[in-house]
Amino acid sequence: MPSSEAPSAALAVWLASSRDRRMSQLAEFVAFPSVSMDSQHVQDCHAAAGWLAQRMCSLGIDNVEVSPTGGLPIVYGDWLHAPGAPTVLVYGHYDVQPVEPHAEWDTDPFTVVVQGDRISGRGTADDKGQILIHLDAVEALLATTGTLPVNLRFVFEGEEESDAEHFDDWVVAHRDQLRSDVAFVSDTGLFEGNIPAITVGLRGLLGFQIDVYGSPVQLHSGSHGGVARNPALALATILNSFLDDNGKIAIAGFYDEVAELSPSAREQLEALPFDDASYLAALGVDQSVGETGRSLLERRGARPTLDVHGIWGGFRGEGLMTVIPASAHAKVSCRLVPNQEPGRIAELVRKHVSAHLPSGVRVEVSSLGQGAPLEVPTDSWVVSEAAAAVGSAFGREPVYVWEGGSIPACEALGRLLEVPVVIMGFTPPNCNTHAPNEWMSLSCYEFGLETVVRFLTQVGVAAQ
Repeated sequence: MPSSEAPSAALAVWLASSRDRRMSQLAEFVAFPSVSMDSQHVQDCHAAAGWLAQRMCSLGIDNVEVSPTGGLPIVYGDWLHAPGAPTVLVYGHYDVQPVEPHAEWDTDPFTVVVQGDRISGRGTADDKGQILIHLDAVEALLATTGTLPVNLRFVFEGEEESDAEHFDDWVVAHRDQLRSDVAFVSDTGLFEGNIPAITVGLRGLLGFQIDVYGSPVQLHSGSHGGVARNPALALATILNSFLDDNGKIAIAGFYDEVAELSPSAREQLEALPFDDASYLAALGVDQSVGETGRSLLERRGARPTLDVHGIWGGFRGEGLMTVIPASAHAKVSCRLVPNQEPGRIAELVRKHVSAHLPSGVRVEVSSLGQGAPLEVPTDSWVVSEAAAAVGSAFGREPVYVWEGGSIPACEALGRLLEVPVVIMGFTPPNCNTHAPNEWMSLSCYEFGLETVVRFLTQVGVAAQ
């Protein structure tokens, strides 16, 4: 088995000689508009899964399958030719976010454009680019050493950006097939200033839609205003009730299970090199909001939140149409922290909405998906190996961060397969994930590839 330093020189040559081809493959992958939450793109998602399966087969990965789930398929494959070595399960997702507002994109969202160090296109960062980092690492190791230092299983999901409704059931049904020693997820990024980071906390997610209904038809506001309740104003009343004046979520019982950070975790958080003013300036806002008495970093990654993502109802055309809408709607989500159970919080939300519903209208609250939060012990052996790999590739030790986003599969893999999870991604912190003009840095891509090679090699060496 090669040492952890053995691939370095040959890897540098391979990286340089293969770069154009690898970027061409990324462009092919990004070209599929695999927007999982849009039913018009179901076939595009299947096509992306098929392309990914072909790419895996071309590398010599075995048992490649586009596996049905009841929704969008999961692409599975394995390479199990390292007897006695650990098995690493690599997770990623091939689906992407919608591109709206389309007009704010500088280039076509599904056409990769390389300008200097910047690779633009939907999915270049989240998460198609990071999937290909792992597959390129497999190709690099096979090309430079002739073998792999560990056994690998690959699980690439197609519903992470929607509701991940079928993932848990699929994992349970394939539990024996997925037996591994560790799960490796690259769906996060670097810390501010492109500092390498290992994620040790992920918030969970609860999404829901609120629909408020009044009269069966929209009404003339001159004839019926002041008589019939306006669903849009009723919805505004409900939404305004969610937060108190101190930035806390005003849903009864919402914080009952929320634990404070441990002293060591708080010390790690406070030690992060972070400038509030620079961060806010990069966002284009002049002040932060949230819970009084909590630092910006704690609010961003280690405290629960509630946000409204879209509101609609009534007349939205040019000019003024004086109507009382028949209905009004909002999409809302909560980010949850360890100990908060999504199902329980969903019930608290429903009770809160009912309690704050004005008279004269009715309301429906429907689920838009959920995922549990996750906390990763920093003293885990796999976190130590990841830190060593990223440190040797980057030339500095990584920081440990609490990621405000949600990756439901991380918690599910750890819980259902009973394996440690390492979460280490390589996207720039300002890569416009979920926004127009998403991009990936070429240098971060190459750094990520080298880190994955080193991590897999070190895990193999450590088991000898």
